[in-house]
Amino acid sequence: MRLYDFTVKDEQGNDVPLSAYEGKVVLVVNTVTGCPYTEQYDGLQILYVRYHDKGLEILDFPCYQFMEQEADAAEIYAVRKVRYGVTFPQFAKIHVSGEKEAPLYAWLKTQKKPLFGKGDIRLNFTKFLVDRNGAVVKRYSPEVKLKKIEKDIQKLLAEK
Repeated sequence: MRLYDFTVKDEQGNDVPLSAYEGKVVLVVNTVTGCPYTEQYDGLQILYVRYHDKGLEILDFPCYQFMEQEADAAEIYAVRKVRYGVTFPQFAKIHVSGEKEAPLYAWLKTQKKPLFGKGDIRLNFTKFLVDRNGAVVKRYSPEVKLKKIEKDIQKLLAEK
């Protein structure tokens, strides 16, 4: 199984086959507005602008299942686009762990587990880096600096 085998919903609820991103380096991230890690949107947008033309895609999956967070879908997309100027693809709200977890995230977690623990995602802004063949190559906790992720992205983009 590869990333490209999944279909997800976009922010309007339309089906998006991830095969549309075949041949790209993809960073998949579960996000939220209003948490300490939300400021990472600035850095993610910089990475997107810097490397999109070289083959990078960032796929943003809003997730409001932690710490009893909740937000209206329209608010989620407005905050991302207006406050942070996000231009990378944003998808429908999902669950990344537990009984309601999205199939995409169930698969991602089996591909790369954290250093400690069972593999569940406990915080937003957990990231998965996927190579051009659709295989997960790295998993990053929210604390990992985007500069480190940028170096890994550069390496994958250099591979043809």
